[in-house]
Amino acid sequence: MFTTSLKTTRLQSLMALLALSSLLAANAKAQEMTSAADASKPTLSTEGPPLWEIGGSGFAVSRPAYPGSDTYISRALVVPFFLYRGEHLRLERGNTGYRAVKTPRFEFDIGFAGALGSSSDKVTARRGMDKLGHMIEFGPRLNWYLTDPEQNGRWRFELPWRAVFELNDGLQRRGYAVEPELQFDRRASGGWRYTAGVSAVWGSKPLADTFYRVRADQVLPDRSAYDAKSGLLVWTLFTSVMKPIDKDWRLYANFRVDSVVGAANEKSSLVRRKTAPSLLLGVTYTWKQSERRAGE
Repeated sequence: MFTTSLKTTRLQSLMALLALSSLLAANAKAQEMTSAADASKPTLSTEGPPLWEIGGSGFAVSRPAYPGSDTYISRALVVPFFLYRGEHLRLERGNTGYRAVKTPRFEFDIGFAGALGSSSDKVTARRGMDKLGHMIEFGPRLNWYLTDPEQNGRWRFELPWRAVFELNDGLQRRGYAVEPELQFDRRASGGWRYTAGVSAVWGSKPLADTFYRVRADQVLPDRSAYDAKSGLLVWTLFTSVMKPIDKDWRLYANFRVDSVVGAANEKSSLVRRKTAPSLLLGVTYTWKQSERRAGE
């Protein structure tokens, strides 16, 4: 697929950076929660959020290695972030892409998202199996604002439909995923902003195979063979909170519960814990921002 190992290494570095950037954009959601909250209150000013922001984010996260895993992966990172809110080109909320349509109720974009992988030597259930590489997603996404901006918050429905690629010894196609999400954003007194919602992931068979298939040559006494199925992979309940300390510093937290109860591959021998929580805690600092506002 690739003519030289140098090209592969460069591609891996680029895709790992893209996956990390997407994850950090999601974790820099504190800035975007501010924008969403401002959109949810009565308009007292015509100013929107800055067109661009540059800063740093430090966060710690603890999450299952994959949906259904009983092994937790913990990371702590301090990294820069960049947000851009152009009329069409967007880098925000874990999504990097081109916004083709924007109306008061609907947005349609085409872009990237990503997630960091985990090594098999850290996951007991997958010992001796291929590691789970960084995942890159590309495709269209629909945002539908179900309610008008009001003081008591706003409902939004999001529907990404994306091809999934895994960065593991090259860029490998892993099928597609459909990820509907219903979300509620609100600004509360004291500067608090919060988000709560529910989401699910439907995946094709190649994507299900990546997480849940066990070949005959991978069978162990505690790991039976399993042929993965397409369908519901996981459903999630989540909530996020953000508190500005001043105009530049913000604290934020994200708590979610992932479950494979009722999922297509609930019976896989790689499913060791059907419901598991994840926690992310972080702080962001905005170093520079544009005087120009988004939408001008």
